[in-house]
Amino acid sequence: MAIPVETFFLKPDTKGTLQARIQQMVAEGILSGRFRQGEKLPSSRKLAAHLGVSRITVTLAYTELLANDYLTSKGRSGYFVSEDAPEPPVFESPPEKRDAVDWTRALRRRFTGGVKLERPRDWQNYRYPFLYGQTDPQLFDHSNWRLCALQALGARDFSAMTQDYYDQDDPQLVEFILRHTLPRRGISANADEVLITLGAQNALWMTKQTLLNKGCVAVIEDPCYPALREILGRAQCETLAVPVDKDGLPPDLIPDDTNVIFTTPSHQCPTSYTMPLQRRQALLARARELDALIVEDDYEFEMAYLKTPMPALKSLDTDGRVIYVGSFSKSLFPGLRLGYLVGSAPFIREVRALRASMLRHPPGHAQRTTAYFLSLGHYDSLIRRTGKALADRRAIMEHAINKHGLTIAGKGTNGGSSFWMRAPDHVDSQDLAARLRDASVLIEPGTAFFADGNPPANFYRLAYSSIAQARIDPGVAEIAKAIQATPVT
Repeated sequence: MAIPVETFFLKPDTKGTLQARIQQMVAEGILSGRFRQGEKLPSSRKLAAHLGVSRITVTLAYTELLANDYLTSKGRSGYFVSEDAPEPPVFESPPEKRDAVDWTRALRRRFTGGVKLERPRDWQNYRYPFLYGQTDPQLFDHSNWRLCALQALGARDFSAMTQDYYDQDDPQLVEFILRHTLPRRGISANADEVLITLGAQNALWMTKQTLLNKGCVAVIEDPCYPALREILGRAQCETLAVPVDKDGLPPDLIPDDTNVIFTTPSHQCPTSYTMPLQRRQALLARARELDALIVEDDYEFEMAYLKTPMPALKSLDTDGRVIYVGSFSKSLFPGLRLGYLVGSAPFIREVRALRASMLRHPPGHAQRTTAYFLSLGHYDSLIRRTGKALADRRAIMEHAINKHGLTIAGKGTNGGSSFWMRAPDHVDSQDLAARLRDASVLIEPGTAFFADGNPPANFYRLAYSSIAQARIDPGVAEIAKAIQATPVT
């Protein structure tokens, strides 16, 4: 690897001739470990131009370093750090640094703490990864995604990749969402009612920032998406957790002073319960009665492989009080970080201004690549292939769960990619998850999904989106064995 010429600087306080100072600069770089054996140095012409000295001065410095075995020359290829160059000293411990800042006083707000969903970085190396929201490399369409990315890098799309949209979005991606994605959910919208976001979590955060302040009341489901509770927990509003039942969020339990209601009607997170039509209509009526807004997180609607999904809550809204959150991170891959908000134009206008002041817009190349992948039909093919694979895995999973005597607490009626599980009351899912890691099994403890206080400890989630079919049954067997080995206290 070539060492960039920009990393070379002559210290103004060093003494000696220019040649000696250049020798010292290179030698210090090697002795400090910044320049490594085998790395190529800039040519004498390039380094001389960068430092503003004559080329002969640099050449003489290089020649002296050659003689001292700091450098080696390879014909016309140039100068390289010698294999025989002195190695940088190894210190048993780094020199102690003094931090003079009192961070307990300097940090005005804290964002750490709280119960979070955690997964090891090397989760792919576990034999039985029952983890939610991860991409299966055997299902993803690598070749067509690569082709779409290359197409988005072409001269025709140069402006889409490089220009500053400021507060706007890729028109091709917005057009696809308006004409193809939203109609599948029964939603009709205009371009000024759609905003591209950095995933659903970013959409929820900006919605909170726009709709809630001190004195407001927000209602969330219990259990619910942990990141949403974290987002609202740092707001100045009051957050109330309403327990869900088998039909999702009960409208009659929503307090009278509620301003904003957050819900996941199609696949309640994490139980996967689907809210029936009558409950949806009752929820809209309750919101109308309170003059409250509803934020609908419609994650995983594409994974409806058992039967046609029910139209979104937003499609039933005649008042403009439902704000719809969608995401491509679940259906494509989580690292994409692209989602979208759909709401009335006045709301989207304010969120667009907030986004512009914070990050301007999501990267143009990511938006255009996604637009091509969607519009060329690759996305629909991926969803069909993924749906078939998940249907097969779900059947195997349900059979294994029943076979080994585990208990399902909730499962999606339309499909989905996970089961919400309940262990016996004496089992702590955090402890269970820790013990299962030693058997190369990964599960998600359920404690993080519940509101603060005294949450039940015996719930956990098992996902089947990223585990091979052949490993489902033995993985479930390991879970059953660990539960059976848990002593009753």
